[in-house]
Amino acid sequence: MKTCAPGSVIGMLGGGQLGRMLALAAAQLGYHTHVYCPDEKNPAEQVTDRLSRNSYTDEAALVEFAKSVDVVTYEFENIPVETVELLQKHVPVFPSAKVLKVSQDRLREKDFLNGIGIETAPYAPVATVDEAATALRDIGYPAVLKTRRFGYDGKGQAIVRQATDLPDAWASLKSSEIIIEGFIPFDMEISVLAARGQDGEIRCFDPAENIHKNHILDLSIAPARIAPELRAEAIEIARRIVAELDYVGVLAVEFFVSDAAPVFRVNEIAPRVHNSGHWSIEASPTSQFEQHIRAICGLPLGDTTLYGRTEMKNLIGDDILDMVSYLKDPAANFHHYGKKQAHPGRKMGHVTWVYPDAASWDD
Repeated sequence: MKTCAPGSVIGMLGGGQLGRMLALAAAQLGYHTHVYCPDEKNPAEQVTDRLSRNSYTDEAALVEFAKSVDVVTYEFENIPVETVELLQKHVPVFPSAKVLKVSQDRLREKDFLNGIGIETAPYAPVATVDEAATALRDIGYPAVLKTRRFGYDGKGQAIVRQATDLPDAWASLKSSEIIIEGFIPFDMEISVLAARGQDGEIRCFDPAENIHKNHILDLSIAPARIAPELRAEAIEIARRIVAELDYVGVLAVEFFVSDAAPVFRVNEIAPRVHNSGHWSIEASPTSQFEQHIRAICGLPLGDTTLYGRTEMKNLIGDDILDMVSYLKDPAANFHHYGKKQAHPGRKMGHVTWVYPDAASWDD
C-alpha cells in the first residue's frame, strides 16, 4: 500500500469540474494538489496549489510532474494509456493503466464485462459498412453504432432503425473502429458509484436513478425507485466489477433496468468520479470526491449512508443564469464550476436538494 499523509501532493490529470471538486475534497483532508492539464482556463486551476499546462504526450514534462507529487489520479478517461504507463514508472497512479485500457475502448469494456458473467447489450465490432450490415442482420434493428473510443454525452454514436439508415449513420461517425450494440428497451437508467481502497475494502453509494435530456444527464434522484432486492443486486454487480479490475478509487457503473429478463444490463463503466454522484456532497457523510481521495491515499473508506431522499439537477448552458433563484431557495445546495462562457450542452454547475425526513420516494 501507498499511504499518503496529510501534506502530501496529489497529482491530477485533467482540469475539468470533476478535478475541481476532487481538489476541494483533497484540501478538506489536508492534501495539496498539482493539476496537469493542457487546456487553458480550466475549472480545477482555480482551486489547485500548482498547475502544469503541458501536453499529455510531453514525456519530459510528465516526468517532472511525477517527481513533484506523491500519487497521481485522473478526472476523465480520455487520457493516453501511454501517459499513465509512463507515470507509473515514477509514482503510484490510481486507477491503473490496465483499468484505463479496458474502460477507454467500448469493445474491451464489453468483452471484460461479459467475461466475468455480467450482461450487456448484444454487440459486435465492425470496421466497414459491409461488416456492419452483416452484423446488423444478427443483432437486429434498431441498433446503435458507436465509436469504440472518445464517446460521451451522446457523442460518437448513431441510431440505425432500419437498413436504409446505415450509410448515413456510418458516415456520420467518421471512424473505422466501430462497435454495434443492440438496442435495449429499458424502463430506467441507474448508476452505482463503487469505491475500492488499496487494501481491497469496497463501499458503494446508493443506486441513483438518472434522467437525461438531449443525451446529457439532467436529473439524478437517490435512492433510485427500485425494489430493495434490485438495489442489492446492482450494488453486488458493482462490487464484483471493481474487485475483478483490482480497482483503486471511485468507479461508476451505469445500468439499464427493465421488467424483462435480464433485469439489469450494464451500459458502461467510468473509471472516475461521476456526474450522477454529485448529490453525495450533501447527501452522504462521505462524498464520492472525498471517497476517491481516501482510496488513492491509502486511507479507510468513509460512510456512504444516504441522509434522505435526494435530487441533483445539472445546470446545462444557460441554466446557470438562474443562479439567483437557486440561491434564494433555502433547500438548494448550489455549485458553480467557474466556467465563464455558457454554451449549449456545456455543464456549468449543479444543484442538490436533500430531504432528510424522507428516506425513500414512497415517504
